[in-house]
Amino acid sequence: MSNDYYAILGVPRDATPEQIKKAYRKLAREHHPDVAGDDPAAEERFKDVSRAYEVLGNPEKRRAYDLGGDPSSPGGGMGGGFGFQDIFETFFGAATGASAQRGPIPRARRGQDALLRLDLDLAEVTFGTHREVPVDTAVVCPTCQGTCCRPGTSPRTCEVCHGRGTVQRVARSFLGQVMTNQPCAACRGFGTTIPEPCTECAGEGRVRARRTIAVDVPAGVDTGTRIKLTSQGEVGPAGGPPGDVYLEVRERRHEVFTRDGDDLHATLSVPMTAAALGTVLTLETLDGEQEVDLRPGTQPEQVVTLKGLGVGHLHVGGRGDLHVHVEVTVPTNLDDEQAELLRRLAALRGEERPEGRLAAAHQGVFGKLRDKLAGR
Repeated sequence: MSNDYYAILGVPRDATPEQIKKAYRKLAREHHPDVAGDDPAAEERFKDVSRAYEVLGNPEKRRAYDLGGDPSSPGGGMGGGFGFQDIFETFFGAATGASAQRGPIPRARRGQDALLRLDLDLAEVTFGTHREVPVDTAVVCPTCQGTCCRPGTSPRTCEVCHGRGTVQRVARSFLGQVMTNQPCAACRGFGTTIPEPCTECAGEGRVRARRTIAVDVPAGVDTGTRIKLTSQGEVGPAGGPPGDVYLEVRERRHEVFTRDGDDLHATLSVPMTAAALGTVLTLETLDGEQEVDLRPGTQPEQVVTLKGLGVGHLHVGGRGDLHVHVEVTVPTNLDDEQAELLRRLAALRGEERPEGRLAAAHQGVFGKLRDKLAGR
């Protein structure tokens, strides 16, 4: 019987819903099994009439049918599951790449990349370091070696697509009959099936495991720096090539030193007398003890620079500097003798009754650094 539902009901294509309903009732009475008796042709005719009315009696189904679809078919839509996307890929896929996949899909695929955090101390980023990083990842299945099959067995060519990975189907559309390819449902497009999967990896060709990755961290890395470890990521399905591992550095805060680029800054507190008279102090740095020479008359916020004691420059060699910011402390809780000595000093310097002077507004170097690091 024809699939022209309008012809089945004997109505024109512009028939009204009332005309369609009237034609259906008339034909249904004529070909109903209770009326036609044992006539097989009448029973089949009744089914066709019912199917035609199911489509044309529903506005949405009728609209789809008028566009070339057949909503009553098993797949529905455009000619038994054939939609506009299929039409587009059939006629234009070769040009756009939508249907560029030819042949079976490789079962082995590349593994995913991994991003891990690496916490480092200031000394480690200053000089560089070697670290052993534990990673939970996927490795090749030791039982099947990535074949996905139980030992002694192998993949089998798909009996549905015969190893092509795709199957062809002919579908009806408003453009006529169109042949299209779609992935084989039996083998999921691989072209082969795994009749006896490996029991250890469940046919994945890989298992989860913890392993350790050795990494040499160069001097000069900073918070946010990413170190790429090529092919150190998880193994792909079916023993596919591994992805990469990216280590993102996070530098721990140091109790004494503050980092600004490749330079380090520290604050050195000295008593008023040492600043006035000058002295040599010992400062514990990342390179061990270093002498800091304070000239007589050293002022608060004065900076003493120790060359080459900062953080190593990334990939280019050399190091930044260590800037020591002097903080002069004023003595408190003086006893009588100490107070008298200071009064005599003030008298000698003519400072018994000094005149206060407002200084120009300014900010010390280290204060500016603190504000910069604090985001102010």
